[in-house]
Amino acid sequence: MAAPLIQLNNIHLRFSAEPVLEGINLTIHQSEIVTIIGPNGAGKSSLVKVITGLIAPTTGSITHCAQGKQPLRIGYMPQTLHLDPSMPIKVSRFLSLAGPKAPSRSARKAALEQVGIANLSSAQMHNLSGGEFQRVLLARAILQRPNLLVLDEPLQGVDVNGQIELYRLIAELRQQLQCAIVMVSHDLHLVMAQTDSVVCLNRHMCCHGQPESVSKHPEYLKLFGKQASDDLAVYTHNHDHHHDMHGDVVGCSDECDHHHD
Repeated sequence: MAAPLIQLNNIHLRFSAEPVLEGINLTIHQSEIVTIIGPNGAGKSSLVKVITGLIAPTTGSITHCAQGKQPLRIGYMPQTLHLDPSMPIKVSRFLSLAGPKAPSRSARKAALEQVGIANLSSAQMHNLSGGEFQRVLLARAILQRPNLLVLDEPLQGVDVNGQIELYRLIAELRQQLQCAIVMVSHDLHLVMAQTDSVVCLNRHMCCHGQPESVSKHPEYLKLFGKQASDDLAVYTHNHDHHHDMHGDVVGCSDECDHHHD
């Protein structure tokens, strides 16, 4: 197994007297894609904010595992980002505001190229489509070449075709950056084609493991039902092909043995 990047140990989080997270134990390994699922109000966004250090747990500890002599670098893509509509800002200028130290022009250009929108460098943020806006947020998250990329519902406002493309892009970024990815998602159908492990959350960790085992877990079935389990099982078969938006196989070679990369 790859080296651990970050460990959460018995994490509890309360807002006022209200429990938000209870007894979370989780280890995220290098180059692993972890998807967090759960109903509304389950604490998914709160968990990713604990992972990124944006909020501190009420009790419990978080261990960052050293990467040689370098500290753990975390890139974060929030669920939503509201920009003042009265203040125009270009994509390149928006990216220049990322982090405590302004990234270089070449770094901004490289990040936009990696997410497939190099042509939008001079575009106004307010004129972007939903999918383009999400790609800009993703470019901002990878500017620091993170070891751990945390994405809170990256498909917000993206149409179905854009969702498929964005998930493929996320998988490519894992390979290019050799980083771990933690992702919150409501779309079980699409995300399971790429994820290595699933965390099913409902304030506490209901179940955690490979998609196939989670889809059969009683706690998962209680939350999402048998139909969701059957849908999820479709994406746990091994393959080296892609699906189109209808779930049909495309781009499968004659040697296709249904094995995941």
